[in-house]
Amino acid sequence: MSLKSSREPMAEIGRAELRRICVFCGSSRGAKREYADSARALGSALFGRGIGLVYGGGRVGLMYEVARAVHEKGGEVIGVIPRGMVERELAFRELADLRIVETMHERKARMAELADGFIALPGGLGTIEEIFEMLTWAQLGMHGKPCGFLNVGGYFDPLLAFLDRALEQKFLQAEHRSMILVQSDPEALLRGFESYVPPKADMARWALALRDL
Repeated sequence: MSLKSSREPMAEIGRAELRRICVFCGSSRGAKREYADSARALGSALFGRGIGLVYGGGRVGLMYEVARAVHEKGGEVIGVIPRGMVERELAFRELADLRIVETMHERKARMAELADGFIALPGGLGTIEEIFEMLTWAQLGMHGKPCGFLNVGGYFDPLLAFLDRALEQKFLQAEHRSMILVQSDPEALLRGFESYVPPKADMARWALALRDL
C-alpha cells in the first residue's frame, strides 16, 4: 500500500478523455444480489476499456465489489479514504494506491480532481450527495465531465422521476436534464460517456428569464 499526498492541481474545466472514472456507491451490498453483480460488471467493463477506477477506498459493500473487480484483473485503482475510516479498519489496504485524507470534504474534492467522469451505482445518502454535487458543478460549468447512473433493476427510477418533475416545474433546464446519462448496462453507459458532449446552457440567463414569468 502506497500512501500518497492529497495535493494535486485542480483539473481544467472542459471535456477530458476517459483515463479514470470515479464511482460512487453504497458501503452496503444492498438487498439484491444484482447490485453486487452489476458493481463487478462495471469494474470489468472499466478494465476492458483501459479506464482506471477512482473510489472511496473501502473494503465493504458495493464499493469493494467494483474495486476488487478492477484490482484482481490488474487495472488501476485509486482509493481515497479519510484517516478515521482507515483507523476503523475499513480501508482496502491491498491497493497499491490508497490516498489518505483528513476530511470527507477533502476526500470528495480529491476524487473529483482525479477522475474524468462520475458514475453512481445504487447507494444511500452519501452516494446521492456525491453524484449530485458533481452534477451541480457540471450545471454551473465548473467541469465538462460526464455524469451518469447505472440504474440496476430500476433502483434510480424514483430519483429520475423527481428530476423529470424538477424539469416540468422549471427548476431544471432541459439541457441539464439531458446531460444526466442513464443505463442499466455498464457497457452501454460507458459508450455514452465516450461520446458525451457537455451542454452549453447559460444558467444565469435562464434564471433571469424565469424571473419575469
